Amino acid sequence: MRILGLDPGSRITGVGIIEDGRMVHAEALKLGGGPMPERLGLIFDGVRELVDRYQPVVAAVETVFMSRNPQAAIKLGQARGAAICAAVSCGLEVHEYAPRAIKQAIVGRGGAAKEQIQHMTRVLLKLKVDLGEDASDALAVALCHHHTAQTASRLPPGVTLR
Repeated sequence: MRILGLDPGSRITGVGIIEDGRMVHAEALKLGGGPMPERLGLIFDGVRELVDRYQPVVAAVETVFMSRNPQAAIKLGQARGAAICAAVSCGLEVHEYAPRAIKQAIVGRGGAAKEQIQHMTRVLLKLKVDLGEDASDALAVALCHHHTAQTASRLPPGVTLR
């Protein structure tokens, strides 16, 4: 199953695509510092273009975490909305994962540091290069969904993980 992982941000949005536990593509969409509506349009168009090019069947996105800065949280929510709308408009089912759940799935500890996530993402995907924080985080979201979907497929009918 080809999975699109999204790590939305108002200035940089990480995207990562995996299939069968291997990286297909990863990048950071650099949105610049222009007006927020333009940046949201770049996220929407960028995600749609990647879906068209790589044909994932499902998307996974990190949920919003509470920030000390309400304006930052609002902008993050808007970025998430643009990415999710783009995925849904392409017909993808979207799954959301809390930051702690992603860390737990990748590192085995919900309080893992960013550097641990990046390291384990490289290890799990057998990557030799550092992709940067945003692309690595997006790949971690995709890997979290991959692991969750594998576990869910082994459960008896009617039993769910949530």
